[in-house]
Amino acid sequence: MTEALIVLCVMLLLAGALFSLRYAWWRGPVDFRLPRILMYHMVREPVRGGRFNKLRVAPAEFERQLKWLVDNGWRFAFLSELDEINQPKTVVLTFDDGYRDNYAAAHPLLVKYGAKATLFLVVDRFDRDWSTTKKAHHDSGELMREPKLIDAEVHEMLQSGAWELGAHTLTHALLPALNDDEKRREIAGGKAEIERTFETEVSSFAYPFGIFGKDDEALAAEVGYQYAVTTDAGISADLRVEAMRLKRVKISGKEGALGFSIRLRSGKRGLLD
Repeated sequence: MTEALIVLCVMLLLAGALFSLRYAWWRGPVDFRLPRILMYHMVREPVRGGRFNKLRVAPAEFERQLKWLVDNGWRFAFLSELDEINQPKTVVLTFDDGYRDNYAAAHPLLVKYGAKATLFLVVDRFDRDWSTTKKAHHDSGELMREPKLIDAEVHEMLQSGAWELGAHTLTHALLPALNDDEKRREIAGGKAEIERTFETEVSSFAYPFGIFGKDDEALAAEVGYQYAVTTDAGISADLRVEAMRLKRVKISGKEGALGFSIRLRSGKRGLLD
């Protein structure tokens, strides 16, 4: 074997190893009787040089994903319907924060494909740079500049039957940084304010940044949430036991159809998720 051929073989082996790390195609599927809870934030084109482009799924890609789900026999459900699911291949679409593109881009596509989604809405979402709450150096204002949903748009989304609302605290708070009274205000207050404003029942909650503790789980249950979702990647195996810490399938704006289909099979794209 020549030196050039050895180098080529090594390069191919390395490329194969990297591909398998990024796309764990060989990993078996998680039981399809378990619902997949998908996590989205924005449906819009990426921002040149943006720090948060993983949170931005292009509208054309989102439509391809919805079409793939329909074509492959997946059924859509709201998070509030988890305890009613008795059919395999059920998917719950969730959107965090309350970006205006959820109305402008995602909403028409949900209606087109007969899909539905749960929106975790921050109450005080305007002119607030919550990315600095977690990391002070994330002070570019990138997420603050993203247009947010106004109440009239949320009302229209709800009236279509394609959306339900969940809570995401009053201010997208970093819960571990708060005292007990502040936590209660954020977790309970977000639920109460959304129910009052939109005259709808709120039974689900998303932990901001996916950061929470046992006390936050207990408080979420105490104030009346039936389910709470995290940013932990995967598919929850027991909806009753994990009701206050449900895993979600992370949908990234930086991958295509292969990554999406692998995530629906196993809950994660690769070994490093």
